[in-house]
Amino acid sequence: MSRSLGSLPPEPAAETVASRLRAVAQFLRRALPLCQAHTVEFYTRGLWEQLVALSPETVLEALSGAGLLRQQQRPLEEAASTARPGLWDNCKFSNVFCENSQKLVNVQFFALAAKYHSLPSLEVCTPLDQMLGALNGKQHERCEIKTEKFMNDKKSHEVEMMSKLIDSIANFCGIKQVIDLGSGKGYLSSFLSMQYNLKVYGIDSSNTNTYGANERNRKLKKHWRAYQSRAKANVRGQVLEEPKDRAVQDEMKCRANINEKLLSTNNSLLSQDQMASSDSVPLEITGAFIDSAMLKTSKQTETHLVAQTQSDGNKMSENAFSLLNILPADAVEAVSSSKYNLKLCEEEKEQRKMASIKAKASKSNDSNIYLPLTSYITAETELRDIITDLEDCIMVGLHTCGDLAPNTLRIFTAKPEIKAVCSVGCCYHLLTEEFENQKDCSLGLWGFPMCRYLKEEGWCCGRNARMSACLALERVAVSQVLPTESLFYRAVLQVIIEECYGVIKSDRHVGKIFSKSSSFVDYVRKSLKKLELDESKLPDSDIMDYYEKYKHRMNELEAFNMLKVVLAPCIEVLLLLDRLCYLKEKVCLLYILLP
Repeated sequence: MSRSLGSLPPEPAAETVASRLRAVAQFLRRALPLCQAHTVEFYTRGLWEQLVALSPETVLEALSGAGLLRQQQRPLEEAASTARPGLWDNCKFSNVFCENSQKLVNVQFFALAAKYHSLPSLEVCTPLDQMLGALNGKQHERCEIKTEKFMNDKKSHEVEMMSKLIDSIANFCGIKQVIDLGSGKGYLSSFLSMQYNLKVYGIDSSNTNTYGANERNRKLKKHWRAYQSRAKANVRGQVLEEPKDRAVQDEMKCRANINEKLLSTNNSLLSQDQMASSDSVPLEITGAFIDSAMLKTSKQTETHLVAQTQSDGNKMSENAFSLLNILPADAVEAVSSSKYNLKLCEEEKEQRKMASIKAKASKSNDSNIYLPLTSYITAETELRDIITDLEDCIMVGLHTCGDLAPNTLRIFTAKPEIKAVCSVGCCYHLLTEEFENQKDCSLGLWGFPMCRYLKEEGWCCGRNARMSACLALERVAVSQVLPTESLFYRAVLQVIIEECYGVIKSDRHVGKIFSKSSSFVDYVRKSLKKLELDESKLPDSDIMDYYEKYKHRMNELEAFNMLKVVLAPCIEVLLLLDRLCYLKEKVCLLYILLP
């Protein structure tokens, strides 16, 4: 988001964004129960019979055949891409959900409606490539650091794409200061400071993360200087190669001119001597006179020509230095005047001296380009108390967790010195919701909802639905795998806990025991120990009886989770459009949504 639109692509009107939000909310009012239930309670609450009026085989066949989970077949996606705006605006979804039982009755239309209410179909976003093209002016060659050497593939991709966008926004707004909220280990901050020479303040609530970011940044600088040195050496070689060749050619040409002048003078003096000398003058004396005259004349001629050559060389050196001015200061410092074999004028020497001073100053301040800080950020945080030299800046955040993302937007709208914001939220399940728990009304500012419409409607997603918003449909489409077996183990374990131990809710969590278990029996016994339940009262045969009882219903759980995956992008859209509408209500701004 930027406070000045300039020549950027047109932003969607406030009413357009609001109408899209209302449409998504209308659809989710009917579909959200599928995601509000937790899979742990899948069998204990009979979720399939309660929410779906279809067989699991029908759902699995329809979704996989629709191409939502297979890239080679996409009939529903093609239908959604050709759907006219307003197709679902007045629809009562009677052909998707039963009006009486509220159960899902048509999985094909359900998938089509979910696709239509996902972000790419709502026409409220500008494609990233188009935005970068509009933001970018003149591009300078940079020493590219290879992020995959310091990060995993996922983090490397995120940091590279995010930093490219942030740098483009910063250049567009004419600012050099960046505030990275929730900076964590400093992946993004380090890259922005080194790759794009931006002054970055990374703020994180954890002292451990701040310390780790400092250490990681220190180590990264060593690798960065190596990359930079090699790149600058290549650039200097290309820039200086042509002036060096020209200097050699000019020197050879100068010497040729001197020899030519000497030869001409020699011939002239010989002619004069032959006319003025008598026959009695010895040849040796004549020769000595000629040599002396030639030597004197030669020195005068050479002095004149060398002076002319030096003047030409100075001009050439000035041109070369003007090229070097576009390089970093330490690249200029590394260029020695001896390489040109020319004398430098006083002005050039002064320029070189200043360049050297600037290079050293740049190196001495290098540690201040990225500064990790520790502070807990809220909507009321006064940034000047944390950053003393706060100036016009851009506020960014990669994976701003929970309420930090909406608070970032609140700070942006309240602080005029923050000229732009680029935020990617995460951990939606950690958002605070105003209408989720009516007993807790102590919190003044909530993570959701933010806009007036959803507040007036008293909208509530619930933690389980917000957790589902983190599911990645694209990841399932690529891997075609859901963790069905581990979820099945946990759902059956819940049946055992309730029926055999009478425990409905527990403050303890099973955690990641599945990967450490050799069988279902082993999984149950380890889980019971962790929950501090007496596992000795339950024989292995009883445990296996539960497994056999629900084994044939595993496909229900798989189909149910696929429905949640298909619906996940719509829940995320609701959260993002809520934030966009909030910004539209505050000021007329362009907001770059990065789901």
